[in-house]
Amino acid sequence: MGSASYGGFYTQVIILFKTEMKEIFFTIVIVCFFNTDGIAQQEIPLFSGKVPNSKNFTIIEKNVGDIVSGVSNPTLSVFLPPDGKAKRTAVIICPGGGYGVLVANREGFAIAKAFNKMGVAAFVLKYRLPDNRIMKDKSIGPLQDAQQAIKIIRQRANEWGIDPKKVGIMGFSAGGHLAATAGTHFNHHVIENQDSTNLRPDFMILVYPVISMTDSLGHIGSRNNLLGTEPSDNQIKYFSNELQVNKTTPPAFITHAGDDSVVPVANSIAFFNAMKRDGVSGELHIYAKGGHGYSHYPLFDEWFGRCLNWMKSMDFIL
Repeated sequence: MGSASYGGFYTQVIILFKTEMKEIFFTIVIVCFFNTDGIAQQEIPLFSGKVPNSKNFTIIEKNVGDIVSGVSNPTLSVFLPPDGKAKRTAVIICPGGGYGVLVANREGFAIAKAFNKMGVAAFVLKYRLPDNRIMKDKSIGPLQDAQQAIKIIRQRANEWGIDPKKVGIMGFSAGGHLAATAGTHFNHHVIENQDSTNLRPDFMILVYPVISMTDSLGHIGSRNNLLGTEPSDNQIKYFSNELQVNKTTPPAFITHAGDDSVVPVANSIAFFNAMKRDGVSGELHIYAKGGHGYSHYPLFDEWFGRCLNWMKSMDFIL
């Protein structure tokens, strides 16, 4: 069971189905709950005019319960706290889904509302899903959207009451890979940035993240979707974020379950070790049980509370 807290991310539920059905039943409950209480104040397009790196091909976006697929027009859903304070922290949230779909509610809107209750502005990124039909180079499509989101938030910081020096990025699973990519590739601009806006996130929050694209660590499904089934060695190295950490990498809070059978916990450990090697501040929490998505043993109260404590310790929130 989970207990209602931080905006009711979990409600009390008794899992009645067999073991192999637990995750499906959990998702159904969450969908029913979130769809009544997960509305952004506004949803804005990331790009004006033609989306960069796009082809003249249209796919139909689908939204079924918690799952969004076929994203070709990226957007940013804006969740601002009601307190009206200025100079607040902002977090860009990248839902997971293996770079094939987006788990938009459970790993997006619900988290945004929980942050709002703590006075943090949140922005759910509906990023493009890599697809050769709609992208000239599908490997950089999601990163383009993440960089554009950072740029927009910093450029509109005064309007939204945000401290431009406290803009972080957060991701779950493959969304964690995107967040870590934004945090390790910010010097490689894949969008137009004529105003030279700072594209470096000030911090990262990585929740059961895909980090590596290597055979030994990576989640092959995410790699295939992002890089194709026959990626080059250079592509694998470039998008293996544990290999891209350096002294300028922003600090990170990382959480993972040791029994994750989808994305090995070694991903988080490798990224943390790389940060420690280069003297980058980080905090890593590994739980014995939780599975991928923390759906086998709900941990929201636990990891989110620790995340808030870390943000306080780093002076990102009071």
